[in-house]
Amino acid sequence: MNYPKVYTSEQACPINLVGETGQAVQISIHAPSQYICANCERILPDWKRQSFLRVVIVLQQSRYQLVKKTTEVESEKERLREKFMRFGCDLAFNLRDRGYLTDLIDPRTGYPLLSHPGAIPHDDTAVVKALLNYPVIKNQCRVLVHPEWGAAVYPSILISEAPPILIEWVTKGIAAMHGWKEISH
Repeated sequence: MNYPKVYTSEQACPINLVGETGQAVQISIHAPSQYICANCERILPDWKRQSFLRVVIVLQQSRYQLVKKTTEVESEKERLREKFMRFGCDLAFNLRDRGYLTDLIDPRTGYPLLSHPGAIPHDDTAVVKALLNYPVIKNQCRVLVHPEWGAAVYPSILISEAPPILIEWVTKGIAAMHGWKEISH
């Protein structure tokens, strides 16, 4: 399989993984988008002016193109959300145990899972568009278009003040515990 390379702002390699079902997962670490910088305290009111934030983008390949609202698509979105929540909680608590403020954003609501909800929700699709420059289809809900998977992509976001190298190291260990194997290029 040929997956596109995604580089973080530090020019580190992305983490390309594959799940037990053969569906790909891409994880990349970025400096925050302008939206997050401008609205951090309105999205995460518990966080007071963190000087060093990183955004972890988790893209899961879906079995279906996520453009139509069908029973199959909705149950697939729920399955991918649950997978992200399990993975994201493990990653967030591991980084928190090391003393780094970390939270994951619930893809369904846009609100943080481990902090008080802010005045405004986070927009995962907008942040992925801003940081990875992926196009967005606007229909009932906005859908990302991945260069390789098309609209069969489920985005989710984790925000942390941990250094990128630590996020990457912990991510790889936790991904393996969740059945995601790293693939090399």
